[in-house]
Formats: sequence, C-alpha cells, structure tokens
Amino acid sequence: MKNLLAAGLMVLLMVPYSSAQDLTADDIIRKVNDQFNTETSYGKSKMTIVTTSGQKRTFIQESWSKDRGEKNLVRYLEPSRVKDQAVLMLNHADDIWMFFPRTQRVRKLATHAKKQKMQGSDFSYEDMGSGDAFIEDFTSKRLDDAKKEGQDCFTLELTRKPESDSSYSRLVMWIIKENFLPVVIEYYDDNDPDYLLKAMIASNFQVIDGIPTAMKIVMHNENDNTQTEMELLEVKYDITLSDDMFTERSLKK
Repeated sequence: MKNLLAAGLMVLLMVPYSSAQDLTADDIIRKVNDQFNTETSYGKSKMTIVTTSGQKRTFIQESWSKDRGEKNLVRYLEPSRVKDQAVLMLNHADDIWMFFPRTQRVRKLATHAKKQKMQGSDFSYEDMGSGDAFIEDFTSKRLDDAKKEGQDCFTLELTRKPESDSSYSRLVMWIIKENFLPVVIEYYDDNDPDYLLKAMIASNFQVIDGIPTAMKIVMHNENDNTQTEMELLEVKYDITLSDDMFTERSLKK
C-alpha cells in the first residue's frame, strides 16, 4: 500500500448510506487517494519483521512526507547497525537514494529498486511512496459491498493499466464506508492476476489532528510465509517542512 506510514489520511468524510450506494468505483478510489495523501506529515513507527523461521527483527524509524506523497524521507533510529541510515524517495518512489552513515556515502538506486523489499520487510519501496498510484496505475471496478474485519466496506477491484509499471497486476481493496480507509488490500502477482502475493490488514483506527488514521498495519506475505507489522508511535499532519529536507545533500545530516 502506498505511503502507508509517512503520508496518512486527509479528511474525515462521513457519507450517508443512501448516497454511498450511488458512489462509483472512481468516486470511491479518489476519496481513498485523498485520504492517503496529506500535504505534509511526520511519523515515528516501529517495524517488526517476522521471518519464515519465526525470528523477529525490529526497526524504529522516523518519516516525513511532503507534496501529497511526492517526496518521502525515512531515517532509521534503531537498531544500532542501521542508526542514521536514510532513504529519500522522490517522484512517488521513481527516484530513490540511500545514505549509509558508516561510509558517509549516498547511493542512487536503479529504477527497478522501487519493487524491492524495504529493509528486507514485506513492504516494497513502491508500497511506501507511490503517491497517486491507485488512480494513475489502475482502473477501478466496484464489487459487492461486504463486511471485512468487522467493518462495513465498499469492495473495489483495481486492474493495472497497460502503460503502468506497477509490480501488481491487480489489487482487491475493502474500504470502510465511514471514513474511506482501506482495512484490507490484497496484492496479486505481476504476471498472474489470480496469484495472491500478499495482503495488508489495518487496525487500531484513531483520529489524529482531525484525520482518521490506522495506527497498526500488518502485511502478510503469502508466498514467503512472512509478515511485517508497522505500528505508528507518533504522527502529525499538516506540519511545516522545508524542501531542503528532501535533497540528496540533506541525507548526510
């Protein structure tokens, strides 16, 4: 799911049930997209990776987002082996730089790196910083409404557009009617739209700065039998961020 930790959600939209029934798939996905892409945001989070063998690896990180998810910066605080390591994602993760504090070097990653796992987690760089991907990379279709994770939901199927370079052939998304937050997203294989790669489940919904926010997100990898949990420890929206933060030079600070 794109920019799930840094960007957050835009406004609390309450739609009466009768009018909700008249919403098209495009109407719904636009509201979801607006929710994910605030103008600016800050988050501190704990990422816990559970490997195939059941071992756990935990990271603490800070992230900043600007221009509705077009610019994203992630800096690691813990553990010590990755402390001060940073990732800069621009142009919705089409351009990615990494800073390695031990060598004091900044390296630009290849274009295809957006499809790679972030710190070995079940989230790719694409999931974390893909901005308007739900609209730009996919066409949407409304399916039958359903109850998911105890929530009354819209159900959408998103199919990759021919010109898109997304890693996923399609997505199936269950969206809470009350606030347009996705509670479950299924991600399907690049080449096989029937093969489920992974599924994201959101929970612990809170209103932060007037904005509904999923404080916990778990990505289950169906292929590798692994999972990654992202827990928001702190989040702020609509804060002042300088463009200078989101530059290659700033990664060394």
